Amino acid sequence: KFLLLHGGAHGAWCWERLLPQLDWPSRAMDLPGRGSRPAPLDSVTLQDWVEAVIEEVGDEEDGPTILVGHSLAGITMPRVAERIPERLAHLVFVSCTVPEEGVAVLDDLAPDVELLAKQNMDQPVAMTLPEEVATQMFCNDMDAEQTRFVLDHLVAEAWQPMKTPSRLAGLRLGLPATYVKLLKDQSVPPELQDKMIDHVGEPRVVEIDAGHNVMISDPEALARVLNEIAAGLI
Repeated sequence: KFLLLHGGAHGAWCWERLLPQLDWPSRAMDLPGRGSRPAPLDSVTLQDWVEAVIEEVGDEEDGPTILVGHSLAGITMPRVAERIPERLAHLVFVSCTVPEEGVAVLDDLAPDVELLAKQNMDQPVAMTLPEEVATQMFCNDMDAEQTRFVLDHLVAEAWQPMKTPSRLAGLRLGLPATYVKLLKDQSVPPELQDKMIDHVGEPRVVEIDAGHNVMISDPEALARVLNEIAAGLI
């Protein structure tokens, strides 16, 4: 089965166009701080996110999970893998931010994104992005309807997980991994994705000619990759 983890400022909603195209049981979850898991963003921690994912994965008798993460989910997935490797079949990083060991994601972003974040550090939470900025970061390959869908659903985000030093021990346990590199990404540009791939280790790398939110702009292409991974596990 697939479990889909959204990135920063997003929620389970971002996967709704992809879900019908997956050939195996799949579900998208909200991390604490939005949607079905409301929580005060000024106190949400990375550990809260990890515990929520572990709860959602379920017990071993539920069958192995292909954990698919997007963007900021790259800081949660290694910690989940460290805790419950026996319940995971494959890790899929979709243009994920995976800082090197001990480095917080806020210190390993694209320069313009990092600048934007640090300009707002005096706020109790990372506020919802201005539409012009969000459009550039997330929607550069989208039509008007897709863009409006994204802009209407973006949420504020918690700072604490982004300030937490990375821990990558879970990526050294031998779990198979794939990194989906997005060639038109303006949020995590391709050259930064290459750094993140190195931090993951030696994942299989699959390229898609799409922007940061490929699950909305080209869900068919991402579904092909995910279905192929699942088919290979049977």
